[in-house]
Amino acid sequence: MSATLLIPALLLDAALGEPKLLWDRFPHPAVLMGRAVAWAEARLNTGENRKARGVLAMAGLGGAALLLGWLIHILPDFGVIEVIVAAILLAQKSLVQHVRAVADALRLSLGDGRGAVAMIVGRDTAVLDRAGVARSAIESAAENLSDGVIAPAFWFLIGGLPGLMLYKISNTADSMIGHRTPRYEQFGWAAARFDDLLNLIPARLTAVLIAVTHGMLNPAPILRDAPLHRSPNAGWPEAAMAVCLNISLSGPRSYHGKQSDFPWVWPEGRRDLGPDDIDAAVSALWRAWGAMLAITVLVAIL
Repeated sequence: MSATLLIPALLLDAALGEPKLLWDRFPHPAVLMGRAVAWAEARLNTGENRKARGVLAMAGLGGAALLLGWLIHILPDFGVIEVIVAAILLAQKSLVQHVRAVADALRLSLGDGRGAVAMIVGRDTAVLDRAGVARSAIESAAENLSDGVIAPAFWFLIGGLPGLMLYKISNTADSMIGHRTPRYEQFGWAAARFDDLLNLIPARLTAVLIAVTHGMLNPAPILRDAPLHRSPNAGWPEAAMAVCLNISLSGPRSYHGKQSDFPWVWPEGRRDLGPDDIDAAVSALWRAWGAMLAITVLVAIL
C-alpha cells in the first residue's frame, strides 16, 4: 500500500512543488515541526542533565510524529490525505528550483550568485569565488537530494506516513539543535545521532541512484572518498555527484569567519566550476528522482 501511495506523491511533488500562494496563507508542516522543536528546546534545554533532557525531547517529538501519522492513516479516505501529506513533505521540485536559481544568478554576476547560494547553504558566502558558489550549490543539491527526497520516500515505503513523519521531525530537529555548539552539544546529541541513524541507508541509496543513472558501475571512488567527509552520511551522495560529474567537492570553506580545511571529495576532478556544472547537478537530481520512482513502481507491482 505504501508504494502505491508514494507513486502519486512523488509525481505530485515533482509537478507542483511548494505553491507559494498556499504557503503564504498557511504554515507549512515543516514550519509547524520547527515550532514544536523550538517549543521543546525552550522548555527542556536548561539546568543539569541536558543530554538526558535532549533524549526525552527527541522521544517525545518522535512519538508525537508517529501518533499523528497513524491518526491521519486511520482517517476515512486516508489514501488521498496520505498522498497529499507525503507530497508536501517531499522536496524534489523545490530543491531543483533553489539549485537552478543559483546557476541563473551566477550567470548574471558573482554577487547575484552569492546571494542566491546564501539561501541554501550555511557557510560564509561573501568570500566565495565563482567556483565556490557553484560548488556550494552542487554540494547542497547532493545532500538535500538525500535528506529531502530519497530519505523521506524510503521511510514512507518502510513505515507509511508514520515513518515519513518520524523521519521529518528527526531531520528538522537535527537541523535546528543538532549542532556542536555550547548551547546544543549536549541537548541536541540525541537529535543528531537519531538523524544519522535514519539517514544511514538513504544516503547510500542516494549515492547508488546517482551513480547508476550516470552509468557508473565501479563503486571504488565513492567508497574511497565518502568516508573522508565530515558527515557520516552526506559524504555518500556528494562523493557520487563529484565522481559522476568529474568535479571536486567539499574542500576548504569558511563558517562564521573561521576557515576549515576539509579534505576534497574526488580531488582528481575539475575545480574551476560554473553554472553549467550546477545545471549538470540539477540533471542528476532528476535522474535519481526518476530511478526512485521506478523502484517505487516495481515495489508496488511486486
